[in-house]
Amino acid sequence: MGGDTAELTGVRDGLTSAEVAERVAAGQVNIVPRRSSRSLSAIVRANVLTLFNGVIGVLWALILIFGEWQDSVFGLVIVANTAIGVVQELRAKRTLDRLAVVNEAPVRVRRDGAEREIPPRQVVLGDLVLLGPGDRLLVDGAVTASDGLEVDESLLTGEADPVHKQPGDEVLSGSFVVAGTGCYTATRVGTDAYAAKLAEEASAFSLARSELREGITRFIKYITWAVVPIGALLTYSQLTRDSSFAEAITGTVAGVVTMIPEGLVLMTSIAFAVGVVRLGRRRCLVQELPAIEGLARVDVLCLDKTGTLTAGGMDLDQVIPVGEPGLPVDRALAALAACDPRPNPTALAIRAGYGDDPGWRVRFGVPFSSARKWSGARFEEHGAWILGAPDVLLPPGTPAYERAGELAATGLRVLVLCRVPDGALDAPDALTGGEGSPQAAALVVLRQRIRPDARETLRYFAEQNVTIKVISGDNPESVKAIATSLGIPGGEHAVDARTLPEDDPDKLAEILDRTTVFGRVTPRQKRLFVSALQSRGHTVAMTGDGVNDVLALKDADLGVAMGSGSGATKAVAQVVLLDDRFATLPHVVAEGRRVLANIERVSNLFLTKTFYAIVLSLLTGVAGLAFPFAPRHSTLVNALTIGIPAFFLALAPSLERSRPGFVPRVLRFAVPAGVICALAMFASFTLAHTGTSSLDQDRTAAVITLFLASWWVLVLIAMPLTWWRVVLVAAMAGLFAVALAVPASRELFALRPEDLSNDLVAVGFGALAAVALSAAIAYVRRRARKAESGCAQPIP
Repeated sequence: MGGDTAELTGVRDGLTSAEVAERVAAGQVNIVPRRSSRSLSAIVRANVLTLFNGVIGVLWALILIFGEWQDSVFGLVIVANTAIGVVQELRAKRTLDRLAVVNEAPVRVRRDGAEREIPPRQVVLGDLVLLGPGDRLLVDGAVTASDGLEVDESLLTGEADPVHKQPGDEVLSGSFVVAGTGCYTATRVGTDAYAAKLAEEASAFSLARSELREGITRFIKYITWAVVPIGALLTYSQLTRDSSFAEAITGTVAGVVTMIPEGLVLMTSIAFAVGVVRLGRRRCLVQELPAIEGLARVDVLCLDKTGTLTAGGMDLDQVIPVGEPGLPVDRALAALAACDPRPNPTALAIRAGYGDDPGWRVRFGVPFSSARKWSGARFEEHGAWILGAPDVLLPPGTPAYERAGELAATGLRVLVLCRVPDGALDAPDALTGGEGSPQAAALVVLRQRIRPDARETLRYFAEQNVTIKVISGDNPESVKAIATSLGIPGGEHAVDARTLPEDDPDKLAEILDRTTVFGRVTPRQKRLFVSALQSRGHTVAMTGDGVNDVLALKDADLGVAMGSGSGATKAVAQVVLLDDRFATLPHVVAEGRRVLANIERVSNLFLTKTFYAIVLSLLTGVAGLAFPFAPRHSTLVNALTIGIPAFFLALAPSLERSRPGFVPRVLRFAVPAGVICALAMFASFTLAHTGTSSLDQDRTAAVITLFLASWWVLVLIAMPLTWWRVVLVAAMAGLFAVALAVPASRELFALRPEDLSNDLVAVGFGALAAVALSAAIAYVRRRARKAESGCAQPIP
């Protein structure tokens, strides 16, 4: 390391085992809540202490006091919702925590004079932490030694430029190393560390902005407002009738309970939790639950070629001398590769190609930086050498520059080895720009390994109308060759990012819209690319594995990191592919689409029930009639047309890409469907009520109409009717028939199908409702499609 050896006296050996044990006993350990999950107590509270549970609990108590126990069955939904919600979230928590442990990059520390790797949670106060490129700082501290150490603090300060760190400088958790090596002493760990405090203030587990969540929250708010006045009207109308107080309370509770979409939040939570577990089985860590929604909305996928389209690692293909004869090219390359304490894939490929270290002693080194695109070292008796990008180090038009371009155009990765004056490395920034000071000695040709599953994966995204953008720091010709070989649409045309108008966001967005492949992209430009695409209304996913991808991953709507990537990359991404399989991405996107499409189906079911309950309560309250059904009737119909089917529909496969406008689409379905169901049921009950039949017989007729109408809503929502969906809807109809036919269930649910004329009229109204529902929903959907295509005004 570049720090003075004297400065390391007393700390170079790190802590002793005894000192570590003392700090562990004192609680001075780096233990912080995991980003991916919350505690058991928080999960239980979140599922028990809900508005729905409170309202239903009060109504349940009223029925237990004033009504019959059979009418209180609906109260079991509190137990069921809570138990299912807790179990599913605990299941997701276990999956997340297990994968989070796998995802945690080990921390290199020096203890008892030896370097060792330990889990992040075992770092203690005073530990000597070793740093290299790509390492994320997990605790705060003071730099002890630095060898060209550059730290990116943009995630903390917003400043994109790396900060050079010297011994004595403070470093904060949440930053990451972009170049050089060094070490620092931990001064704040656990919840005292800077990043941990930020995470606590930001409530890292809380959901990010979500149209789906906001839409459901809005529904709940409106319904809560509606329940109070409608419930008051219903109570008044029931009390003014010639009925007992207990009957009035029972009728009011039946109406209010049906208005509450008590299972909607539960189904949403289950769908997200099951999505997390399913992806976990594919070694995919979802670090934020709302990322599931982001998966479904993605329409642009930005790929960093290295590590995504190409597999990790490279092979040394050939070394082509281009300088004056007699230069020690092979030994210089071997020495440069050997002197890097944290070799990148390029250095590893050169090491594998040359084997032994020639033993050149390093006097001064400049670590690789993605901004400079080269690294170098000054050796005793052998001068200064650098290795980097030909189009950065060589003047255009020179033979070496042209030869490098020809090789890169074939898909090979090409670097140039150059001699530089001994003092040139003291001012590294002056070497860039091709001003002639580097003297080319050899072209180093590396062959990249294309992932075997890349072509099939890219074909999937093309079929799903997800646009691919290949964004790489490599030579544009090399990137173009890879893109063309994989059949990426538009891959035959590559743009050098150094020619892009960074100061004109609109122009940049226009170029990004029509271009697929970009080379020589800087980390700052990757971030600009994401913002420019988002400005055009795109939902952008970004994949990456290196520190140069961190800022773009953080700003993207969905950041996807490779499991073998840097700790900083995995820390900011919402999704981590732990097994590095690019082919996992289609499953990730498909899971997101399945979850959102199914939540929308389930929302249609629950909100239809809410709207028919609201309309029916208003009609009943104004007409002064008895409420058309008792709570036990609502429990039966809701279980067969909403509750049980919703569990299956929420977990069904779906490839439909999520579209904006969740709330308007649900309202377009639920409002007309709810109104039609309410009118049909009210008409059936009113007609039956004018005869000589009993109230139980009249309510049975109303329940038959309601079941037929809401069952047809289920059929419409289940479209297209695959074999299992046919079985599902047929089973629900069969169970209702059993409830009507079996004496015990008739007694339990107070069903009296004893007036044939009433029951036939009820079936007729149910059939009419089904016809009206089909026509209304078809009309609404047709109008919606025209509005979306610009052929008609959007329907409010």
